[in-house]
Amino acid sequence: MAVPDRLPLAVVIVTYSSGKVVEGCLRSLDAALADAGPARVVVVDNASADDTVERVRAVAPEAEVIQTGRNAGFAAGVNAGIAAADGCDVLVLNPDIRLAPGSVLLLRQALALPGTGIAAPRLTGETGTLHLSMRRRPTVPRALGEALLGGNRAGRIPALGELVVDPAAYDSPQVVDWVAGAAWMISRACLDALDPLDERYFLYSEETEYMLRAGEAGFAVRYEPRAVAVHLGGEQSTSSRLWALSSANRVRMHRERYGRPRGQLMRLAVGLNELVRAVARGGEGGTRHRAALRQLVPLREWPLLPEDSTPRPPTASPARTDGALRTAENPVHTTPSPGYVCFSAQDWWYHNRAHSDFQLMRSVAAHRKVLVVNSIGMRMPMPGRSTQVLRRVGRKLRSVAMLVRRPLRELPGFYVMSPLPLPFYGSPLARRVNALLVRAQVLAVSRALGLRHPVIMVTIPTAWDVVRPMRRRALVFNRSDRHSSFPESDRPTIEALERGLLERSDHVVYVSNALMGEESGVTGDRAHFLDHGVDTDHFRRRPESEQPADLRAIPGPRVGFFGALDGYLVDFDLLERIAVEIPGVSLVLIGDATVPMDRLTRHPNVHWLGFRPYERIPAYGSGFDVAIMPWLDNPWIRHSNPIKLKEYLALGLPVVSTDFQELANYADRVRIAADADLFLDAVRATLRDGGLQPADTIRGSVLGASWSSRAAQLMALAELSPGPR
Repeated sequence: MAVPDRLPLAVVIVTYSSGKVVEGCLRSLDAALADAGPARVVVVDNASADDTVERVRAVAPEAEVIQTGRNAGFAAGVNAGIAAADGCDVLVLNPDIRLAPGSVLLLRQALALPGTGIAAPRLTGETGTLHLSMRRRPTVPRALGEALLGGNRAGRIPALGELVVDPAAYDSPQVVDWVAGAAWMISRACLDALDPLDERYFLYSEETEYMLRAGEAGFAVRYEPRAVAVHLGGEQSTSSRLWALSSANRVRMHRERYGRPRGQLMRLAVGLNELVRAVARGGEGGTRHRAALRQLVPLREWPLLPEDSTPRPPTASPARTDGALRTAENPVHTTPSPGYVCFSAQDWWYHNRAHSDFQLMRSVAAHRKVLVVNSIGMRMPMPGRSTQVLRRVGRKLRSVAMLVRRPLRELPGFYVMSPLPLPFYGSPLARRVNALLVRAQVLAVSRALGLRHPVIMVTIPTAWDVVRPMRRRALVFNRSDRHSSFPESDRPTIEALERGLLERSDHVVYVSNALMGEESGVTGDRAHFLDHGVDTDHFRRRPESEQPADLRAIPGPRVGFFGALDGYLVDFDLLERIAVEIPGVSLVLIGDATVPMDRLTRHPNVHWLGFRPYERIPAYGSGFDVAIMPWLDNPWIRHSNPIKLKEYLALGLPVVSTDFQELANYADRVRIAADADLFLDAVRATLRDGGLQPADTIRGSVLGASWSSRAAQLMALAELSPGPR
């Protein structure tokens, strides 16, 4: 059997208190993946109350564990796993699945057939008993047929039954409307073409709805009987709550697809089915059917929140297990999905849009309405204290003149505003006036957009005065840097503002373990590490023919840097030493500069190209032979985690960097230099040998670090809070 020429594969397993079954699932993967090539394993855990995560890490230490921090539903777990698997086909498994040897290759072969978007195996019980997993499209006549004839009898007549019941049908590969979602492989093309699974269902019908959408979009759902999976399963048939949820979600899905009138007809048909079974079986035998009737009459718009959606330290989504939901007798009422207001440390209109707050909010905007508030600054630029004063004031005024805009056509729910600030933070009175002014502008725009009780994310500490009295769903402090270490800041004032956010935020997210550790005494269990992501689709290597002409005109080899050339970040003495002591290279610098560049550009092998838009940065970086991070040794850098590191790696570039704590996990891919002499030696060594790893290996190491997966973690964390306040 040949391995199809396909994209990489990721196996996504969604767990919820699955410690008793997940080990067997993970152990079955080695044989199941035989001859199919390597695969990433992503386990998404929905705040398990048992030792699920510990067992996963013990059995499969190479697995990536995503912990969502709440029991958010099976679809939410699958979506989080898919988000972490950019560029991969995805095999979705329940934790009680045991894949037979070689089954993954058979599914990959089925997925490679023309027009196929989803492939599913034959499901059996532990003794080999066939599980009836193939389904026809749900219709009202089929629901009525099942109510009057029973599921098995109705299934013999395609027009009257949804379930495919003929055992002989399960011996042949075929295209079906949908299959039971305990094990199914989805092509990357299908994933990219469709919206994510609908998380409103919590459990059941989410895979039905997704597979029907796939078929309608031209992606066939293919059943492959040679691939076999043992499904332990069975919770739905024994749990009244899960049975009732499954019945109610059948109606909800029909309502969403065909409108309320047809949804009501489906509700009557499903209700009749449950009523007939409740009467026929009586006593304890009819318990689950009576529970279904209680959910159907009256039918809530969407399922109740799970009992364990209250805050916990982050962990991810539920498998289908009993005890997952509150009953109608003890309800938890849902609240609408909140919008987001982000007080950024950057300005969308003139800073590099690769910054983490912009990237996170763009990914959040795929699911929620988002308002980004451009930076309100930390101090008024003043002559003698700040560089390029007139230019900085001018660009801020131009930004304010942009008012409120939707800058991304593909994200209609993503808004950017530039309030007019008065950044005189040294005076308590001026701070109060400025806070009132900015708050009034932000509240006016928020109300116009319908953002009444948003999640508020703050990246710049001067926003604390603004957001302190604002009503909100939750407050998240995005602790990306220690801003009080910024040379132009009023340090005592900024430190006080940072302290207020650290003490009063619902959650504090860090990209620096060093900074998180230093502040743990203040933040306690509200602190969470949220690593940077990278847009791997954007940061992919371009061939020389697609590289910019001004770069191609520069002779190689090229030692390159892209990003802000700030005097408090970049070691310009080190850059000059590269130019002087390695004269055979071209030093290529791309980015806006806050210091005079004459000292560098006077050297003939230094090429400063200035600012280039984010959209063109990967094409420039593709022409580097060595990518460098020549940072100064100061508190800002020691607590940093530069986004450009993952961008360099996504381009497959060999990297040389000065040392800082977050580099410890990259020592196998990055040459780390403790001083300037060692830095120069590392550049020379990289020019000779091409780097520590091949380009494909370097790029592959960050393929799972998507911004969408980071945003999913942020949303799971932020939306744990109890509600508006």
